[in-house]
Amino acid sequence: MHEPEKSAELWENGWMHTGDVGSIDSSYTLQIRDRIKDVIKTGGEWVSSLDIENLISQHPDIELSAVVGLPDDEWGERPHAVITARAGAEVDHAAVVQHMQSFVDEGLIEKWAIPDTIKVVDEIPRTSVGKVDKKLIRSQLQDD
Repeated sequence: MHEPEKSAELWENGWMHTGDVGSIDSSYTLQIRDRIKDVIKTGGEWVSSLDIENLISQHPDIELSAVVGLPDDEWGERPHAVITARAGAEVDHAAVVQHMQSFVDEGLIEKWAIPDTIKVVDEIPRTSVGKVDKKLIRSQLQDD
């Protein structure tokens, strides 16, 4: 499908705008940090949803996690997570918060990066191409 407006937006000012957020270190290595639409701005600070997902997923009882930002009157946005437990395992909000607190204690994240809600689900929604469907997750969490 030919969409000239989308092409112009993608190639604005001669640069390809992918929607990814990254950083370049001192050895000029590019690291993709997140998608711009998935970064969470809470209290004026940017939190990578991917970083939080990776830390949550290090819990031995968690199979998969997805983190999204939802509007918050006080902080602008706050992180919220949905998780699936490994087969035969049980995990709850308190266990995940305790797990994430260990990363706060190590100085890897700030306390405000711990998701406000941690919802255990049977399956995390995916798009038709198999990617985690964060748009649908946001909608479902807002409806709850």
